[in-house]
Amino acid sequence: MTHTIIHPSPSTSFLQPPAMAYRINCQQRHTHLLGVTLRLRAPQTDVLHLHLPVWTPGSYLVREYARHLQDFTVTAADGTPLEWWKCAKNQWQVACTPGLELEVRYAIYAHELSVRTNHFDGSHAYFNPAAVCLYVPEYRDQPLTVTIEAPCGWRVTTPLEPLGEDSSTFWAANYDLLVDSPFEVGTHAVYTFEAAGKPHELAVWGEGNFDPERAIADMQRIITTEASLFGGLPYDRYVFILHLTHKGYGGLEHLNSCSLIFHRFGFQQAEQYRRFLCLVAHEFFHLWNVKRIRPQAFEVFDYDSENYTTSLWFAEGVTSYFDQLIPLWAGLFDAKVYLQLLSESLNRYFHTPGRFVQSLSAASFDAWIKLYRPDENSINSQMSYYLKGELVALLLDLRIRLNFNHQRSLLDVLRRLWQQYGETGQGYTPDELWETIETVADENLGTWREQFIEGTVELPLQEWLAKVGLELVPQDALPYTGLQFKQEHGPLQIKAVLRDSPAEQAGLVAGDEIIALNGWCITAEDWSERLREYPVGETIHLTWFHDQQLHTGTLILGQPQPNYRLQCCADATPSQRAHLEAWLGATAAQL
Repeated sequence: MTHTIIHPSPSTSFLQPPAMAYRINCQQRHTHLLGVTLRLRAPQTDVLHLHLPVWTPGSYLVREYARHLQDFTVTAADGTPLEWWKCAKNQWQVACTPGLELEVRYAIYAHELSVRTNHFDGSHAYFNPAAVCLYVPEYRDQPLTVTIEAPCGWRVTTPLEPLGEDSSTFWAANYDLLVDSPFEVGTHAVYTFEAAGKPHELAVWGEGNFDPERAIADMQRIITTEASLFGGLPYDRYVFILHLTHKGYGGLEHLNSCSLIFHRFGFQQAEQYRRFLCLVAHEFFHLWNVKRIRPQAFEVFDYDSENYTTSLWFAEGVTSYFDQLIPLWAGLFDAKVYLQLLSESLNRYFHTPGRFVQSLSAASFDAWIKLYRPDENSINSQMSYYLKGELVALLLDLRIRLNFNHQRSLLDVLRRLWQQYGETGQGYTPDELWETIETVADENLGTWREQFIEGTVELPLQEWLAKVGLELVPQDALPYTGLQFKQEHGPLQIKAVLRDSPAEQAGLVAGDEIIALNGWCITAEDWSERLREYPVGETIHLTWFHDQQLHTGTLILGQPQPNYRLQCCADATPSQRAHLEAWLGATAAQL
C-alpha cells in the first residue's frame, strides 16, 4: 500500500455510503470542546476497533492526542447503547454484530494553538484531523466524509473538496488524505489567487500588520519559482492557513496545503518579514521533499507509534537549505541578505557543542525523543538535523556544482528522486537516497557519508565556501563564559551551561540566577557591557542563587567564540566570482 496522490472524483467514490462519516460540532465555542460524531457500519467482525493517532505526520513527536478525548459513548443506529472498553491509551473496542450501523460520540478538548494541534474558542476552530478523528483500521483506505456544524456566519477552509452542492460536507478518498487536511472554521479572511496556472487560497485568522496584497504577490513568486524547479505543480488546488498571534512561529506541511503561525506584528519590519518568506518557502518546498519524495518509513504511516527513519536530515535539512535560496532566486531579497542568513546558520552551528556528540543520522532517528523535547543539556548533546542538514546540503550542492561547472546541482538529486520515487509513490531507503546523490555527483561519496552523516567530523565549511570566493570573517565577541541566558531583559537566569566551559568549571548550572559581578548588581541588560571591561584570562567574582541559596565563586574568562560574517574575499579570483554568481544568481555581482 502506498500513499495516494491522485484521487478519484466524488462522483465515482460515493456511489455507496462512505465507510466513515464524521460530524464535527463547532457550536459550543466557549467550552473549547469539539463535539465529534462518527457514523459507520461495523466490519465483518464481532469486535469493532477504533484508533486515534498519537502523532501528526510532519511533526515527529508522540503527542498523545487521546488525552484530550472525553465523553465517549457508542450506540446502535436506533440509540441502543453498546458495550465498549478501552484497550490501549489510544484504542477502544466495541462489542457489535457484523454490519451493524452504529454511532460513536465523543468530545475533543481543543485549546492549544499550534500548527499540529487543535484550537477552539469564540473566534474560530482550527483542527488537525489526526488529533480529532477516530478511525477503523479496516476502513483506512475507504472514502469518508466530514460535515462541519458551525455558528452562523462562520466559513470553512480546508484542502478537501466539498461533496456536491453541500458546502458544509467534505470528502476524502481515504483516512490518510483526511489526516493531511487541516480545517480552519470561523470568520477568518480568505484570499484567492493564481500562481503557476493553479488556484490557491490563503486563510488568515487573527489581526496584526499583515499586508495581504504584498504577501500574496511575494507568495506567488515563491510558488512560481519552486514550480519551475520541478516542472510544474503536483496538485489541482492549494491552501495556506495562516494564524497571526502574539507569540509562536512555525509551519506544518500537508499534501495540498500547509499551516503557518507567525507573530501578528512581524510583517512590516524587514528582518521579520524575510523570516516569514523563508517559512512559506520551506513549507511549500515540502510539497516535493517529504510529502511526495519521502523516506520508506513514511510510505505507510503507523499512527499508533513512532515511525523511525535516519533520513530526516535530507527531508528537513535540504528543505531548510532551499528555503533561503528560493526567496533569493525569486528576487524577494538580494545575495547580501542571503549571505547574512547563511552567516546566522553557520554561527548557530559553530556554537553548538552537540555537533561533536550526535550525528545527523542519529539526530534523525532520535527526533521523537530529543529535538521536540529540548532541555538545558540539549545544546551539549544534540545536533539539529534541520541546521546541520542545511549545511551538509550546502556542501553537497557546492561539490556537485563545481565538479560540473553548475551544469548539475543538488536540485538534480531532487529531480531524480522525484522521478524515481515521488511520481511513483514509493519511499526511498537511506542507501537508495545516497545512491541517487552519488549518481548525480558521479563519484563515490562514501567517506562524506561516513564522516558527515553517520559521524561527527567537523564540516569543511570554510574550505568549500572559499572555492566560491567567500570567507568567514570573525566579528568582535565577548570573553567566553559558556553561559546562555533565558532572556535579554531582567534577571540573569541561566538557560544552559556549555560543556567544558569556564561556567561549568565554576559550578554554575541551568536555573541559577546571577545577581552580582565583582560585587556589583548585574542584570541581563548590562551583562554584555560589563563583560567587555575584562580581558581574556581575567578572574571575575560572581554571586548567584542556586535553589534559593546564595553562592559565590570565581570564573576565568576564556577566549572569545567569535560570530562570523560571511563575505566575498577581497582577493577572490574571476573564476571564484563566476562560481558565486552561477550559484546565487546575477545578484551576486552586487556583493
